[in-house]
Amino acid sequence: MAPAASSTNPSTRPVYNGSEKFKAETGIDYKDFEPQNDTQGEQAIRNFAKRGYNPVVALSFAWTDAIAKVSKEFPDTQFVLVDSVVDAPNVRSVTFKEQEGGYLVGLLAAEKSASKKVGFVGGMDIPLIRNFACGYAIGAKAGGASFMQNYIGTTGAAWNDPVRGGELAKAQMEQGADVIYAAAGASGLGVLQTVADAGKLGIGVDSNQNHLHPGKILTSMVKRVDVAVFNAFADVKDGKFTPGLNALGLKERRRRLGSR
Repeated sequence: MAPAASSTNPSTRPVYNGSEKFKAETGIDYKDFEPQNDTQGEQAIRNFAKRGYNPVVALSFAWTDAIAKVSKEFPDTQFVLVDSVVDAPNVRSVTFKEQEGGYLVGLLAAEKSASKKVGFVGGMDIPLIRNFACGYAIGAKAGGASFMQNYIGTTGAAWNDPVRGGELAKAQMEQGADVIYAAAGASGLGVLQTVADAGKLGIGVDSNQNHLHPGKILTSMVKRVDVAVFNAFADVKDGKFTPGLNALGLKERRRRLGSR
């Protein structure tokens, strides 16, 4: 068996980490492909299934329709969809309670903020990213700080515009924000760079981003997608794969980490 992950770009590093951990522990290799458009994504998912890869992991809500379609074509293959839901007997849908981690980093931001003004820059303006912002806002306000937010855009291009991310971060700092949280894919790199250059603090997302600007990254809100991917691969290997919704938060993460 050779599991397949759909992407290992920098913004989805946790998937790569989870896949590599599984490979190191089991000796089972995997293949990955990073689609550049919707057509490539569906083709890649179908090709993995045709070639016998199991499970096939698709990272991002962008592949919801593709998983719904291809999973019907290959009922004996297990599929894992991250950050969206497909109700099918051979699909595990993994979602995360982003608001919980957002709340915690919001509290930290408020504690470290000298101005008591904190910012949030999101990538694509969608409910998933609003979850990050909502928790962050509530945590910041609980810590006595005011909150401002901006989004890169409303299309997929919003994930790959670091220049715009930097511009929004600069505008927030001009309004007094001295801690800014970026949940914007590759666009977030521009946010963190601009914040670090200004001597302020940034907050990373999904993976530990401290290495980008040591001393200028207050913390990173990690969802531990690596754990979800590792568990999916291991469950298929051990014959314990279960379909359905896995909604993971702080409580569930502790339980899963403790079980491995």
